[in-house]
Amino acid sequence: MLVHAVYFWLRPDLTDDERARFASNLQGLAAIPAQGCYIGTPASTDRPVIDRTYTWALVLLFKDMAEHDGYQVHPTHQAFVAENKQYWSRVQIYDSE
Repeated sequence: MLVHAVYFWLRPDLTDDERARFASNLQGLAAIPAQGCYIGTPASTDRPVIDRTYTWALVLLFKDMAEHDGYQVHPTHQAFVAENKQYWSRVQIYDSE
């Protein structure tokens, strides 16, 4: 099992329409084959060790590295990056097995 956790920090100058477009496009990634897909915003938990500075989180579960690698080159993923990279100021990825 491979857990692919992606955190997005959207640019603060985005319009409401741009933020909504990003959120909708992010939801579209759920159509790519994976064992599980979770999309959300920071929870209301608040302790010193919790980073709540990101805007959106995408967590995907893959059965193995081959499924992960297929996701990376999937046309939907490639289109998402090309069409949405203008909206974020930072992306941070954590992969774990």
